[in-house]
Amino acid sequence: MPTTTRRRPVRQAPLSPANGARPATPRHILDLDDFTQEEIEVVLQNTEVMREVLQRDIKKVPTLRGKTIITLFYEASTRTRVSFEQAGKILSADVINVSGSGSSVEKGESLYNTALTLQAMNADIIVMRHPHSGAPHFLSRFLNSAVINAGDGTHAHPTQALLDLFTIRDHFGKVEGLKVVIVGDLLYSRVARSNLWGLTKMGADVTLCAPPTLIPSDFLGGIGNGIHDGTSGHPFAGVKVETNVESALTDADVVMTLRLQSERQEAGHLPTLREYSRMYGITPRRMQLAKPEALVMHPGPMNEGIEIDPEVAHGAQAVIEEQVTHGVAVRMALLYAAVTPRTV
Repeated sequence: MPTTTRRRPVRQAPLSPANGARPATPRHILDLDDFTQEEIEVVLQNTEVMREVLQRDIKKVPTLRGKTIITLFYEASTRTRVSFEQAGKILSADVINVSGSGSSVEKGESLYNTALTLQAMNADIIVMRHPHSGAPHFLSRFLNSAVINAGDGTHAHPTQALLDLFTIRDHFGKVEGLKVVIVGDLLYSRVARSNLWGLTKMGADVTLCAPPTLIPSDFLGGIGNGIHDGTSGHPFAGVKVETNVESALTDADVVMTLRLQSERQEAGHLPTLREYSRMYGITPRRMQLAKPEALVMHPGPMNEGIEIDPEVAHGAQAVIEEQVTHGVAVRMALLYAAVTPRTV
């Protein structure tokens, strides 16, 4: 069973109502490449505060009283959409949910005109998920509201990466120096991309593992070595890339497996899902190569029996349900950050 170390001291809780006026410049949260290590640290510390709120009998604080949040989801989502809605309501914000199905966009409205409509509504925060990479970035150019990226195409999922960082640090008391192995569909995974930014900024030793056909072309040169080895100052310098899962898992502190999407087989990236499971599935036998206290993580939804064995997914080392729980606290911290001027 993974051990939990003593938690870090918690900052003063930011639970009084946020200032009525918006920051002069909206605090967009689009990906972790825009965050400094210090800013990530502030989010993680505020997440500790928000988790304490979730443990109370009455889960309600006035932090965002008078603020309006619009959640704009053009892709199906359960965990992310519901956790943002719950986070906003716990912070006393007014939350308006908009889905792509039946919206003006489905009737042919452009994203630009959607931006104009949202601007007229004068919302404080727009939480957006979109199938096209870069859509939240585009929207942020036209809005005075803060835009939070809840996942865009194959590009980024910063809120998932932050809850993963929080989960890791909650167990080990740190992220720096830990060997974190990300296994699966690296080519199409927005979770992997945002985690790569977050983990490297926080000092983790990251190893990526996938079949060669599911490794981004700019990472292929790092197989068996490191990405951009010898490139001074490159943010991913030293990140290792493996195609052999046993080699990748050896002495891992954290094993993060990614959902394999069935359409990858149809696109010719894989011979069969069964073959992928045989070569790259996380099984109890393979987990024996990792450290005894290693964590097993998955962003969900899982394909049990393909990328992860059910015995591993529901075993003592798995913290997958914790990730879901931490997602609410992290998104509470990010909603607070979105209406607060940058201080670091």
